[in-house]
Amino acid sequence: MAQVNGETETVVRRLRDGMAGGVLSFPLTSFHDDGSLDPDGFRAHVAAQTATAPGAIFPACGTGEFFSLDEDEYRTVVTIAVEEAAGRVPVVAGVGYGWAQAARFARIAEEAGADALLVLPHYLVAAPQDGLVAQLEQLAARTRLPLIAYQRGQVAFTASSLRRIARIPGVIGLKDGHSDLDRLQRLTLAAPEGFLFFNGASTAEIQARAYATVGVPAYSSAVHAFAPEIANAFFAALRDGDDKTVEKLLREFYVPFVELRDRVPGYAVSLVKAAARLRGRPVGPVRAPLTDPTPADLADLTALLTTGLDLVGAAL
Repeated sequence: MAQVNGETETVVRRLRDGMAGGVLSFPLTSFHDDGSLDPDGFRAHVAAQTATAPGAIFPACGTGEFFSLDEDEYRTVVTIAVEEAAGRVPVVAGVGYGWAQAARFARIAEEAGADALLVLPHYLVAAPQDGLVAQLEQLAARTRLPLIAYQRGQVAFTASSLRRIARIPGVIGLKDGHSDLDRLQRLTLAAPEGFLFFNGASTAEIQARAYATVGVPAYSSAVHAFAPEIANAFFAALRDGDDKTVEKLLREFYVPFVELRDRVPGYAVSLVKAAARLRGRPVGPVRAPLTDPTPADLADLTALLTTGLDLVGAAL
């Protein structure tokens, strides 16, 4: 990893410590029924998330519907997340699109007090490895905040490119959403000491054990956004080697949740928001082009959520 300054070193240390102690929280962005931003609802949601001791907070990322936020809304969301975290956990804000637009969001995140940035996949087009590296170089040159690259969709780094991005000042880690463990193992072996890796697969708990075998034990948890009791129980069981509990939660909650999630495109966010609403969280609906669950799917979600909470001694 490129030589880092004291501030970046502190962020890396805080993230590493947080990753070892809890799941990574990706809060939902709250909207009113008319689709407008609900700052008060978001503040309440983030306060509840931080109270359950996550390893870090990642506002305005995929689960937080970054793609639907304008710059003013983004500023509000990141500012509230920083205020509610109050220095207790790192705040890593999402940025994305091309590097020029990502730099605009990065400046807002800096001003709001974020600790680092998660660089979401660029918009629409496929790109060669040289271009993927240049995207990060351009952004890193325009922000003082540390960067975590996110490979998913059209972004997939080779081992050679991983070595290159790890030398970019300010690039501190990689989040993986491809779940190609052969490729990921090559990347972890190519990375310099101290480079951070994150499991960013959809419903990451499903593959958490497999990711850990290639050196990536830290993971993001969408379930934490609506049922931190389940997410934290799974994390503790995984950490403690309690395979019986891990497999029971996988079999009776996580696998059925994934099967429900896979019924409709976009349910990876829509179901999470719906489940949060079932628990009285003020997160509101999703924004188009996402759609809220159908009544039938919502009924199935309610039954599954009840089952999952029962498994960990909690109630709807």
